[in-house]
Amino acid sequence: MAKGMNHRRAEALARQVPRWDTYREGVWLAEVSPPTDYGRPVRVFVKKRLTEDGYRHSYYVSTLSLPSKGRFMACYEARGGAEIEQFRNDKSGLGLEARRKRSFLGQKGYILLTDLAHNLLADFYYHALRDSPFVDYGPKRIVRDLLATPGRLIFDGRGQLIRVELLSLKHFAKDLAICLERYCSSH
Repeated sequence: MAKGMNHRRAEALARQVPRWDTYREGVWLAEVSPPTDYGRPVRVFVKKRLTEDGYRHSYYVSTLSLPSKGRFMACYEARGGAEIEQFRNDKSGLGLEARRKRSFLGQKGYILLTDLAHNLLADFYYHALRDSPFVDYGPKRIVRDLLATPGRLIFDGRGQLIRVELLSLKHFAKDLAICLERYCSSH
């Protein structure tokens, strides 16, 4: 279940609505056909909200099988804040807020690459930083402070890690070298 972030698409979807159902005072819901093939069955809901300036539209995409539009909206509004915090951490850590692609497929590819980067950071955190002085680092600090540390990994002829050399001027270089050795030996 996700909220769409394209206001023009929300307006276009709202123009396709044949009938609005009241959700609560000043808010109406409708279901429309998906505007694109998402690769799996999805339901698309459009919300119309009365504001001081007129109507505002937003849209939501869901793979859930719920009996009504109202039930979907209640589930969406009752969701936890964990994904918001995670998205905020990823946006700042991976620099997502500054990067947008003009084409839908370009943006889709970019999102897939950032998902991969998120998963690699989570794996790195779990296997390398979990029991270290960096345990409280989030994605932004990992990318900015740790992964930007100059250095090199020395491998033998069979591809086995021999040594980690980091710029010794960084105050945490010794602890980071231990974490990197642990990470490389676990993979």
